[in-house]
Amino acid sequence: MTLAEFSHLTSTLPRTPRLPVIFIGHGSPLNALEENVWTRAWKTLGATLPRPSAILCISAHWFTEGTYIHTAPTPKTIHDFWGFPEALYAFEYPCPGAPYEAGELITSLTSFGAQSDTNWGLDHGSWVVLHHLFPAADIPVFQMSIDISKPPTYHYELGKKLGILRDQGILIMGSGNLVHNLGRIQSSPGAPAYDWATEFDTVARAHILAGDDRALIAYETMHPGALLCVPTPDHYIPFLYTLGARNTGDLPSFPTEGIAHASISMRAVRWD
Repeated sequence: MTLAEFSHLTSTLPRTPRLPVIFIGHGSPLNALEENVWTRAWKTLGATLPRPSAILCISAHWFTEGTYIHTAPTPKTIHDFWGFPEALYAFEYPCPGAPYEAGELITSLTSFGAQSDTNWGLDHGSWVVLHHLFPAADIPVFQMSIDISKPPTYHYELGKKLGILRDQGILIMGSGNLVHNLGRIQSSPGAPAYDWATEFDTVARAHILAGDDRALIAYETMHPGALLCVPTPDHYIPFLYTLGARNTGDLPSFPTEGIAHASISMRAVRWD
């Protein structure tokens, strides 16, 4: 076979489409069991996503010293919450792991000091959402931890390194909340939102549409109420990974919007 014939052959082979990158405001663990405006939208989102070969999750609920990637072939379902109905503790998301993809990612992130972990699994930031996106639990899933010692720019830059996974059929999903103040929540999911929560979420939306990454990385100065909206960085940082993983030409859309329990942003962002 000549070089020209080989080139023609490879150009006609089907290519793996670039996967979107998504950030989900996951809210209460009860969203695993409930049917509401958020979970219905997650089901719709899952039905419109290309089927990935594997899913990489960056969740607000796995903070570590250092960056760890879960490599076990069968990730356990972690019930990392207290005071909820027994049915929630009995819930399982029995998906396979992705040890090969996880190992390859560790190798590609040696400059970030990425290490293997086999003890974690899937925390509720991942499985509460995945249960609605992909209810069959038949797609391999692996989590990457968040290094608690690093600044926002680090997580954004690491997110950029993850972007190549999208061309390998891997869906990158960040799970947290742009506004997350548990100290100010109201018991009713439909309680009126605090003005500062709505304003911060609206400002963030505007910066996302404008592609203003610098403003979103410097979230502490993005709005006067930033410290009320993001009193701790854990739920905001997963968003920075997805922001970094998007491509320059990607357009954002918002599968869900709104504030739950007065102080929790349920905004989801999808970049294609």
